[in-house]
Amino acid sequence: MNISDDSTKYGQVIPDGDFATIVFKRILSHTPENIWEAITNPNDLKQWLMCSSATIEGRPDGRIEMVAGPAQFHVTGKILTWDPPRVYEHEWIVEPRSEMPNGENAVFRYELTPKGKTTVLTVTYRRITANTARGFAPGGHVLLDRLEAQLDGKPLPEWLPRFQELMANYPAWQK
Repeated sequence: MNISDDSTKYGQVIPDGDFATIVFKRILSHTPENIWEAITNPNDLKQWLMCSSATIEGRPDGRIEMVAGPAQFHVTGKILTWDPPRVYEHEWIVEPRSEMPNGENAVFRYELTPKGKTTVLTVTYRRITANTARGFAPGGHVLLDRLEAQLDGKPLPEWLPRFQELMANYPAWQK
């Protein structure tokens, strides 16, 4: 199967007891520098990640703080890897709330690998609770669809209709 096939856009969910790892790979027709800008610039994050606020101290051990996603999660953490435009990894800490009664203490990693005139973007969510992973598998997919559309200068998919459409492709993670 060619990685550019639409079916490869689906995330792989790897269960590990009470936790899970979710991995997405996308081939994007953009340079690593353009993608890096979209995943680290607060102004770009407002669109595809639906951030109402974002602070990213671009350096190892820098802090991140954002209110993001359709649920407007308040995320904090520190940057674990900052290697522009190749690797951006940070903690993803969310205090307990109704849909996450135990909160979250996960790690998000973005890896950008040039491949000809394209870039392979690998997004990995590690140590996310299994319960949260149920929504994050299709939710992460929608966010990456939105990122790709933003980079391509196309209209961003609306969150809820696209999420509902994708739920059928992640049946193992439905309640």
